[in-house]
Amino acid sequence: MTCFSSADESAHYGFSVCMLLEHYRAQLGWEAEGVVELGTGDATAIAEVVAGLPDLRVRSYDISAPSIEEARANISARGVSDRYTVELGDFFDQADSAGGPRVSTVISNPPYIPAPDRDILMPELWGGVFGNDLVLQLLKSDYDNVITAVASYSDPVTTVRTAEDLGYRVANFLAMGLDFGTYSSEPKVREHIRRLCADGHGWAGDDEYMVAVALFTRNPDVRGDRADQLLNSLQITE
Repeated sequence: MTCFSSADESAHYGFSVCMLLEHYRAQLGWEAEGVVELGTGDATAIAEVVAGLPDLRVRSYDISAPSIEEARANISARGVSDRYTVELGDFFDQADSAGGPRVSTVISNPPYIPAPDRDILMPELWGGVFGNDLVLQLLKSDYDNVITAVASYSDPVTTVRTAEDLGYRVANFLAMGLDFGTYSSEPKVREHIRRLCADGHGWAGDDEYMVAVALFTRNPDVRGDRADQLLNSLQITE
C-alpha cells in the first residue's frame, strides 16, 4: 500500500479549508469544539492549516497504517502534534464513540475516483461506482457542518441534491481546475468517467476536471445557499 500525494490538489484542499474555517470562525464554533477529519492522508495540507490557525484542534482518522505513520511524522515536523492528532481506524465507527462533547464540524478530502470496482491502480482512491460514496456517507453522518471536496466527474448533482434533502445548504466553496493525474488517467478509470459524464453524472474535459471544496451547513447562523453556483463552477448544467 502506498500513500497518495498530489501537490496541486493538496494545496487547494488545505487553502480552501483554511479560508472556510477562518471566514466562518464565529458561526462554526471550532475554537471551542475543534473539528474531526475523515481521511488523514499524509497530513501535510491540514498540518499547515493547524499551524496557521493557532486555536484549531483536529482529531483525524485514517484506515491506512502507512498513511498514519507518514502523517504523524509530517505533523511532528510542523510542530502541531499537540493540536493535530491521528488515529488508525474507521472514521464512521470511531468518531462518534470518542467521548466528550459532540463536534459539529467535519473536514474531508475523501477518495472520489469513480470506477466499476476497486480493481484500480490505487484501490484506496476508489469512491464507488459514481465516485461520491464517501461524501454521501459523510453527509448522512449528522454533522451540522461538512467541509469536503466535490469533484466534477463524481456525480456532483446527486451529492448536492442529497445534501439538500438532508437539510444542508452550500454556504460557500472554492473551485479549481485540475489535470487528470496518474490514477484518473488509468484507461479503465478514464473510460468509466467518460461514460458517467455522457450519461449526465458529471463533467470532465479531455484531460481535465474541476474540484471544489465546499461548506455544507445546517447551521442557521450561516446565511446563504450557493448550491447552483457550486454546480456551475463544476461545469454542470441541469
